[in-house]
This record gives sequence, C-alpha cells and structure tokens, in this order.
Amino acid sequence: MSSIALMIVGLAIMAIGFFFYSKFIAEKIYRLDPDFRTPAHELRDDVDFVPTNKFVLWGHHFTSVAGAAPIVGPAIAVIWGWLPAFLWVTLGTVFFAGVHDFGALWASVRNKGKSIGTLTGTVIGNRARNLFLVVIFLLLLMVNAAFAVVISNLLVANPASVIPTWGAIVVALCIGQAIYRFKVPLLWPSIIGVVVLYALIFLGQSFPITLPESVLGFGPKAQWIILLFAYAGIASLLPVWVLLQPRDYINGLQLFVGLGLMYAATLFFAPEIVAPAVNADVPEGTPGIVPLLFVTIACGAISGFHGLVASGTSSKQLDKETDARFVGYFGAIGEGMLALAAIIACTAGFASLGEWQGIYDKFGSGGVVAFVNGGGNILANGLGLDPGLGSTILSVMAILFAATTMDTGLRLQRYVVQEAAEIVGVKPVQKGWLATLVALGTCLALAFGAGGDGSGGMVIWPLFGTTNQLLAGLTLAILSVILIKQRRPVWFTAIPLVFLLVMSVMALLVQLGKFYADQNWLLLGMDIVILVAALWVAMEAIVAMARGAGGDQPATEAGPR
Repeated sequence: MSSIALMIVGLAIMAIGFFFYSKFIAEKIYRLDPDFRTPAHELRDDVDFVPTNKFVLWGHHFTSVAGAAPIVGPAIAVIWGWLPAFLWVTLGTVFFAGVHDFGALWASVRNKGKSIGTLTGTVIGNRARNLFLVVIFLLLLMVNAAFAVVISNLLVANPASVIPTWGAIVVALCIGQAIYRFKVPLLWPSIIGVVVLYALIFLGQSFPITLPESVLGFGPKAQWIILLFAYAGIASLLPVWVLLQPRDYINGLQLFVGLGLMYAATLFFAPEIVAPAVNADVPEGTPGIVPLLFVTIACGAISGFHGLVASGTSSKQLDKETDARFVGYFGAIGEGMLALAAIIACTAGFASLGEWQGIYDKFGSGGVVAFVNGGGNILANGLGLDPGLGSTILSVMAILFAATTMDTGLRLQRYVVQEAAEIVGVKPVQKGWLATLVALGTCLALAFGAGGDGSGGMVIWPLFGTTNQLLAGLTLAILSVILIKQRRPVWFTAIPLVFLLVMSVMALLVQLGKFYADQNWLLLGMDIVILVAALWVAMEAIVAMARGAGGDQPATEAGPR
C-alpha cells in the first residue's frame, strides 16, 4: 500500500467533511446566528472573556485539544493494522469529533460560556452535574499528571528540544503584546514568530541542555515535572491574551508547518507502508480490537477533553457565533490530520515489516518514539534533512502540544475546583489563585505520591482512553437533550452518542476484569467510580430526553435569539 494514496484519501475525506458536512450541521442543526451576542462581548473582562480573531482562537483551541494524544493513540493502535486505525481516524473525525467539538462550543456560547459540567445542571439536573464534575476532574487529573511525564521524558531523551520548548514561551509573550497592546496586524507577528520558532530548533541542535543528575534528591525527569507544573500554574492565572492565546496560536502555525513538511516528505519519498492492513498476528497479550481500538485512539477520532476546552476556554473568546464552525469543527479536522500523519509515520517510516514488528512486539509499544523515529526517517529521505534534525522537529512538535494542553488543562481544572467550591459553599476556594493551588496540589500528589521520580501520573493513565470517550459520549448526550427540547434533528449527535457509550462501557468492563486479575485495587476502584457516575449521568440524560420529547420547554438559551 502506498503511503501517498493513504494520505490523499484521508485528507480528501476530511476536506469533504469540513466544506460540506460541517456546513450542513451549522445551518440545519446548530443554526448559527451571526447577530447573536457572544459571552466574549456580553461578559468581557479581558482575563477569561476576550473577543478574539477566529484564526488566533482556532490556534488556541486546536493546540489545546491536540497535545500528544493524537500522536500516542494512533501510534499504539496501528498494532492491529493500519486500516482500522485509518478508518476510525478519518470517519471518526468527520462524523463524531467535528460534531462533538463544534456542538460543545455552540452550546456553551448559547449559555453564557458555561462549561459542559455546569451546563449539565441546567439541562439535566444538579445530581447529574455533580457526578459529571467528578468524571471531568479525574480526566483532567490524568491529562495534567501524565502529560508532564511525557514532556519530561522527551526533554531528557532529546536535550536539543529544551531551547525551542522554553523559547516558545518568550515568543508567545512577544506576540501577545504585539497584537493586543500595540495593535500590530496579525500577519507579521505570525511570520516572524514561526521563523523564530524554527530558528530556536536549529539553536537547540547546537546547544543541547541537560539538567543536573540530582537536585535535592530529584533526578532530571522529576526536576522537569516540577518546573512544568510551576509554569502551568502561573500560565493558568494570567489573562488568556498574555500567554495562552498567542502560545497556542503560534504553536498551531508551527504544527501546520510541521505537518506540511511531513506530508511533503511523504510525496517526495513515497514510502511503502510496511505494516499489515489488518494484523492477524498480533503479539501475545494484545487485547481485542473491539472495543479497545476506539478508546486507544481517542483524541485522534473523538475526545471528551475537546468538549472541556470548547466549553471551558474557547467559548469565552468567540467573537461571532458563526466562527464556531471554523474553530470547533476545523479544530477537530486539524487533530485528525495530525493523527493521520502519526499513522503514516508509524507504518511507513520503517525499512521493513521485520523492523516494524521489532518495534511493535507488545501492546503499548510504539507511541511517541515510533512517531519521532518513523517520521524522522521520512523527513530525512523525502526532504534530505539530517535525521537528528528531523527527530528534533517532531519531538519539539510533540512537546509543544503536550505543554499547551497542560496550560489549558490546569486552567480547566481550576475552573472545576471553583465550580465545586461554589456548589458546596466554600468561598475561599472560589478564588482563582487558591483553586489553582488545589489543582496543582492534586496533580503533584499523584505525580510524586505514586512515583518518587514524578512518574506517578502514569499510574492512572490506563483509564484515560475510556474516561475520555465516556466524557465525549456524555457531552453528546447533553447536546442531544438540547436539540430534542428545541425540536431539531437529533440523529447527528444521538448515533455517535450510542456508539461511544457502548464502546466505552465495554472497555471499562474489560479493564475491570484485568484490574481485578492484577489485584490493582486503585484502578479497580477508580474504574467502578467512573463507570457508576457515567451510567448514572447517561440514565438521567435519557430521562431528560424523554421529558423533552414529551413537550417540556428547554431551560437553556440554545434556540433562536
């Protein structure tokens, strides 16, 4: 199978999805109104609520939801063969992720920028909201703690990536000042920012940086984790225009340049896919493709985390409601393009089937390492780049996206803590800085309480995929309730909703048996809590749908206005 054919077919499916299917959803289902006054204008405070250029907001949204997950998931899932992963990434992006991300953004904008967790209380009821917040908090805890480990591992393994990783923060601060304080048109900061970012990559190649072997008993990986959380805590408290927006925007541009290089190298090199289309000889211990494929790829096809970002930060910055199609649906397309590139890198970036099988010798192998090595080989052969430089470009790309997800993830976790504090009436914790300390404290407690080197975040990572997909299903349930109450067609959210809930619950039950057999009581307990909470919310959503179909008036502002 030619990698070029895979690339062209995949990109064509996504292009058709954006230009035709998303237009249908925008006009006939969500019915976007260009005159609707968005929360960014109605509640403007220039901290969280800031009207934003749709291209800048797309950069924030896309890079926040991208992270390392659309690389890691497909890079692991190709162990079942490239065809199942390809089909789920392309079709899932068009019919599942785009509708989900776009919908979460639209529903939040129509309800004063409320997060999907808070919106659950309005649409279904307070009990469902409280249970939903538990699932959301656990998911954010997994994302923040685990991504810190992923980034620290990459920084230690590739010291050349340190300068461009941290230099990107300075670039972002300068861009934020140029655009918002000095009113410089977007074009020049964009061009200069991308040029500087890639110049920093070359600088990093010449001046690799490593941390001391031990500082106060902490090794290099633990030191990076502490520094990353300190940075994320500060970033989460700053006004979005100072760092979060410009950092995500310039990283979005950097990713598209990186994807352009990757796809161009694929065209010039035309590597053959060495992995089987469907792998009938998977290594011993590999779980069944159903349901694990659909929760392993997760962010490459659909992700509940996207709904948190869409309703948590992006909805507060949307300038016009009609921008939601570009920001939400095209943000999902961007993630699908990254996942497609990961599939190509991990199946066509190796010299032979034997070499590929040597990498994928057990379930869970591959991942970012396979993406960086395979993609580096394609860049080297297709564009003549030095293999080390190609690997550094891809490493920096993965690090920057994981870091932007941490920025946004910690800010979202702070919102959840504040919402929970408001529910139980603990006023001091409703303050931003104290809620941030609570969020940081839980992440660090997990990171270092379950692993002295800070790697404890990976302890609960096995539950990420299923929790993430459950959250996406529950978000689609909220959207379905709203659409039913508004007497609008619901099949476009209901079909993905049923599919996701079935696959996610099946996966949780499979994992439940494994955790019990391994006597992993922590994950077993968390699995049960997540399963009960999700099923409870789903049942209450079904009841709300029945009430809505029976003629109850909606309690939301999701109708025409």
